[in-house]
Amino acid sequence: MMSNLDSHAVDAAPLRPAGQVMDLERLGSHFQSPLSFVRSSMRRMMNQQWRIQRSCFDLDAEGFGTAIYRIDTPTAHYHCVIFSAFLPPEKRSDRVIADQWDVTFVLVAGDVDEAQLADLQRNVPLQEAGRYDARVLVLSRANRSLRNFERFIAALAEGNQPDPRQLAEVGYLYRTTAVYGNGKFGIADFGCLQDSADFSQPFSAQMFTVYLLRHFSVEQIEHMARARNPQRAVSLDKALQRYLGVGNSTGLGMAPFLLNHPQLVNQWLWARETGLARVLAQPAGPAQLQRFHRLLERARLHLQQTLTEDQRQSALDQHTQADLEQLGAWLNRQPASNDLWPRLQAWAEANASLGCQELLVSLLLELYPDLVNPLADDMGVVEGWRLDAHMPLAELRTLIESHYGWALAYDFNAADAEHFFWYRSAEKEEPRLGMRAEEPGAEKEMQLGIARNIQRCHAAVLHHQRQYPFDLTAHFLIAQPAFKGTVRRLQGMATCAYGEIRANLLAHDMLPIHLLRCKLAFFGAGKFDPKSSRWVRITLFQGAPLVSEIGQPFDDDWNFALMPTGGL
Repeated sequence: MMSNLDSHAVDAAPLRPAGQVMDLERLGSHFQSPLSFVRSSMRRMMNQQWRIQRSCFDLDAEGFGTAIYRIDTPTAHYHCVIFSAFLPPEKRSDRVIADQWDVTFVLVAGDVDEAQLADLQRNVPLQEAGRYDARVLVLSRANRSLRNFERFIAALAEGNQPDPRQLAEVGYLYRTTAVYGNGKFGIADFGCLQDSADFSQPFSAQMFTVYLLRHFSVEQIEHMARARNPQRAVSLDKALQRYLGVGNSTGLGMAPFLLNHPQLVNQWLWARETGLARVLAQPAGPAQLQRFHRLLERARLHLQQTLTEDQRQSALDQHTQADLEQLGAWLNRQPASNDLWPRLQAWAEANASLGCQELLVSLLLELYPDLVNPLADDMGVVEGWRLDAHMPLAELRTLIESHYGWALAYDFNAADAEHFFWYRSAEKEEPRLGMRAEEPGAEKEMQLGIARNIQRCHAAVLHHQRQYPFDLTAHFLIAQPAFKGTVRRLQGMATCAYGEIRANLLAHDMLPIHLLRCKLAFFGAGKFDPKSSRWVRITLFQGAPLVSEIGQPFDDDWNFALMPTGGL
């Protein structure tokens, strides 16, 4: 599943080994980068000068009603339809079991006539309980930030700007609780977008729809402020609009994705590691060195402005900040040289935390956009595991032992090795985590214990081989059909450098938050604020250009946004 993009003959250093890259704690230390999906989506939109216009804004003084935005790209047009409704306080919840929200919305391909609008009005507020057709590309919902929403409207209505510190504390007005794509509930299937000129990159349609929610949130609060005080109300300052993001509340439902799509994860990590390797092969010129120092300080301040009540995350952020200061001090003592970037990385790996090491990767990827950004177009893959039944069983055994030694090394006889089991809840069909010794349901366990499955398959192969040393894989699977899925996975991942997370996901000390953060960092999330080891709040698009800035000169340099100061 490796890409052929490197046929462009770009000089690159060796890629980091899978044993290092696919460590679960390291994956859970990732930050957003130029290859994150919000960044690549913004580059496409800004460079192609997409046109976004409001075609309907039928909201009352409380902000309830319908808003519709038309989007024109060079190849197609779409509509984003947003429904805002009163949410009773007792119904307010970020949990997946919620059945009412402040806003519900869809991204629709093509036009929306009166009949379809009426159909959307009936179904979109129901979310999972509604039914849709393939013209709907994305289905989502969001709740207001109770801390920010009223404070922002009150300030604007009185002719004042909100305190920027309120956005440093909570970086959004709306927080999404699900953004559905890929054929759920009748909406357009994944294959419908694979050849799309606008949304072929992974999750790009979903990220763009979230971006439109950000735009709506500004227009809605300005409308509500004017309705409250027509004579004194003012618009939200542009700097605050850019600093405004969209929140997201994510739990265990996201975690299994990385386990169920290892070929896609391989491609994401391959692109990131290839970008890093290309950067490490470049000499550190004065312009890149100067920009790196600016980015380093910005990232440090961004972390300083990231607030969380989670003690573990707060300690990690503080450690990373301290490491960044030491890294900068070390860099200031170094003479200019062609191998400065590899030496900088080596210093970080020897002296700094995983958070600092992986933040360094994100910063280095910013320095050479011509070498790194094209990799964003190569982060999708057509997934598929074709069983090779003719593979000699001896070859299958060698494959397991050579590629999955990390999985064979776990001791599943240890007391805490199978502490957890993953299952799907009957209520919402969402993944959950149970404790095997204390909770019922282990007989309905999801097969996410990849390392355990591989160990069991390996033991069965050895047992079969002792009796039938010259058998094929087909013979083994006839005798042991339960291992068919594992064998297909082993064979399908044989050519992938990355993709398999090297961890026992059933172990007592496994932290699901690492899985969530890894995927969210590839989305482009910032301001990680865990509420437990099983769910997290984040912010998307903070610092991103505004809809009103499409068509203006675009500098793709808005990562690690900082709180505006002065003049508001």
